[in-house]
Amino acid sequence: MGGADESEPDSQPSVPLQNNSLIPHTVSAPPSDKLVPPKDKDVALARVELEKKLALIKAWEESEKIKAENRAYKRLSAIDSWENTRKASIQAQLMKLEEKMEKKKAEYGELMKNKIVGIHKQGEEKKATIEAERREQCLKVEETAAKYRASGFTPKTLLLRCFSG
Repeated sequence: MGGADESEPDSQPSVPLQNNSLIPHTVSAPPSDKLVPPKDKDVALARVELEKKLALIKAWEESEKIKAENRAYKRLSAIDSWENTRKASIQAQLMKLEEKMEKKKAEYGELMKNKIVGIHKQGEEKKATIEAERREQCLKVEETAAKYRASGFTPKTLLLRCFSG
C-alpha cells in the first residue's frame, strides 16, 4: 500500500518562512492511531505561524492603504474648500465692483443729463436774447420808417442802391 507512494518525491510547492528559507510542504494523512512525529508537527506549526504573519501583514497593508486614501481625500476636500472659498471671495469682489461701476455710471449719466439740460437752457437763453434784439431792431426800423414818412425824406440805405441800378 504505501511503499511506492513514500519513495516518490512530493510535487507540492515549498512554503516560505520568515527568514526566507524554504521548507518543503508535504501533505500526508497522519495515521489515526499514531501521534504526529515532531518534525511534521514543527512544519505544521511553522506553516500556521507563517499564515498568521501573512494575514497580519495583509491586514496592516489594507489598513495603511485606507489611511492613505483617507488622508488624500481629506487633503482634496480641503483644497476644494479653499478653492470654493477663494472663488466666492473673488465673485463677491466682482459683484461689489460691478455695483460700484453701475453707481458711477448712474452718477455720470445724471451728470451728463444735467449738462445737456444746462446746454439746452443756455441755448434757449441765447435764442431769447437774439429774438429780443430782433424785435428791438424791428421797432427801431418801424420808428425810423415812421419818421421818414412824417418828414418825407427817403432813407439812404442799401435798398436804394439796389433799385437805382
